[in-house]
Amino acid sequence: MEYEIKHSGKFKYVEEGTGEPLVLLHGLFGALSNFKDLVDGFKDKYRVIIPLLPLYDLSLIETSVSGLSKYVQKFIEHQKLRNIHLLGNSLGGHVGLVYTLKHQSLIRSITLTGSSGLFENGMGETYPKRGDYNYVQKKTELTFYDPKVATKELVDEVFGIINNRLKALKIIALARSAIRHNLGEELKEIKIPTCLIWGKNDTITPPMVAEEFHKLLPSSELHWIDKCGHAPMMEVPVEFNAILSAFLAKC
Repeated sequence: MEYEIKHSGKFKYVEEGTGEPLVLLHGLFGALSNFKDLVDGFKDKYRVIIPLLPLYDLSLIETSVSGLSKYVQKFIEHQKLRNIHLLGNSLGGHVGLVYTLKHQSLIRSITLTGSSGLFENGMGETYPKRGDYNYVQKKTELTFYDPKVATKELVDEVFGIINNRLKALKIIALARSAIRHNLGEELKEIKIPTCLIWGKNDTITPPMVAEEFHKLLPSSELHWIDKCGHAPMMEVPVEFNAILSAFLAKC
C-alpha cells in the first residue's frame, strides 16, 4: 500500500478520504497491506483511518489487550474523533471491543472479522518457530482458505518479526493476553450495531466463535463468507466490502 504514514504527536497512522471516521484496527501480524482493498473501497465515502498499533513499542507490562486499548483511547482523543465506525480484525477486534465497552458514546458501529476475545485456536501455542522459514510459511498459509494469499512478501514479513527476539517476546505476550482477556458476558453491555463478517473456513477463530459473538452481542448481525479463512478483507475483498457497505449504510 502506497499510502502516506502520517505523524501527529506520538501517533503514526494512515488517513485517506473524508466523511464519517472509519477506524481500522489490525491484528498481531497486521500489515497495512491487509487493508488495501478496504481503504480503496471506502475512502470516497469515509475518512478511513488506520492507527499503527504499538505492538513492539510498549513496555512488557503494557504489552496487552488493555494496553493497546488505552493507546487507541489516547489516539481517538488526540484526533478528536466522534461517531466512529470501528472495524477490527483478529486482535484488532478484541482491542476495539475493550475500548468500546468504556466509550460507547463515541462509537456509531462496530465490525468484527476473525476477532479474538472469546476463543482463539492456539494463538500462543502455535507461534511459529524462529529460524524455520518453511514452518513459518505453512503457519502463515493456515490463516487463509487459499494458501496462495500468503505471498512471499507476507511470509517474509512474519519471518522477520519472529526472528527479532524482542518482537517475538512482545507477540507472545500479546497472544497470551488475548487468551486470558476473555470478554464473555461483558459483551451484553454493548448495544451498538455490530456486524460480524466471518470466514466459514477460519481455523484460528472458528465459526463457533462468530456464533457466540452473535449470541452475546445484542445488536449484532452475522454474515458468513464461504471458502474464506481468518482475514476476509484480504482474501475476498469484493464480497467483504459489499457486506460492510450495506451494513454501514444502515447505521
